[in-house]
Amino acid sequence: MSSETGTGTDATAASGSASSSINLESVRAVAKKDFQDSIRSWLFWGLSVFFFTLMAMLAGFLSWASPNEFTTISFISLVSQVCKLVIPLIALILGWKSIAGERETGSIKVLLSLPHSRKDVLVGKLLGRTAVLSLSLGIGFLIGMFAVAFAVTEFSFPAYIAFLAMTIVYGLAYMAIAVSLSSVTRSTTMAGAAMFGVFVLFYIVWNSLRRGLTILMNRGHIEGVSYTTTNFAGQQVEPERLPDWALFIDMIDPGNAYQNTITLFSGLSGENIGTTFNEAAFPNGLPFYLQDWFSLVILLFWITVPIAIALYRFDRVDI
Repeated sequence: MSSETGTGTDATAASGSASSSINLESVRAVAKKDFQDSIRSWLFWGLSVFFFTLMAMLAGFLSWASPNEFTTISFISLVSQVCKLVIPLIALILGWKSIAGERETGSIKVLLSLPHSRKDVLVGKLLGRTAVLSLSLGIGFLIGMFAVAFAVTEFSFPAYIAFLAMTIVYGLAYMAIAVSLSSVTRSTTMAGAAMFGVFVLFYIVWNSLRRGLTILMNRGHIEGVSYTTTNFAGQQVEPERLPDWALFIDMIDPGNAYQNTITLFSGLSGENIGTTFNEAAFPNGLPFYLQDWFSLVILLFWITVPIAIALYRFDRVDI
């Protein structure tokens, strides 16, 4: 009898507690080990050097291209376009093998044989990988700040730090997606395919979505919204715009949400980056879900919802 009980306990420990709540000490231990493993590898330092080189090169290019008009705001405008592409790639690669790799090699069973629940492992992996990305971003951006401050005609420290903070939040959103997908796939091959699918969806398909919806509206498949405005000749015209729901679909993209939130905290005009709307097209005012502040809610959605789904699903998969 005691032998059977002991075997059942060992099996439960090896597979991880599926129903236990999150233990902060276990989460911290998993995150610390994951972070330290990355620090000891080339990955962390390589990312730090990459981000510093990116800042310095772009600062040098803008200083050469427009020496009299190069400000912190114009620098952020350019770099945010680059980060919109680069940060998802790095986050997806960092999160790719976070859990799927350990499931494939079987080391996840060793980790779960320790007093860690599956929830602890999932949240710890997310925090550890995010710490790697955030710290490398911070080091690269802060060292690169000296090159930027030297090159620009007017340097704004608050705008620069706000840009760094929003970039970290953007990275966290993609890291949450990556770690969540890694936790529900059995192999690194499947996880890699999922990461590739996410990148194609958000960076290629979603970026073409607004154009596709506009084509459908022009062909009469979607009912547009007419409004009155004045053209360059001073004549009143009645063009059509996409309905609010179609515009909101475009806003859900994490990249668009990232650039819109930058305009909230950096002082950067929405005319330079992000999503802009013609005020005349909204005579009753812009709906709250199309305003820049709501983009922060969208980013938080991409952080919390994938992890919430993964916490539920990872507790129920066979390791």
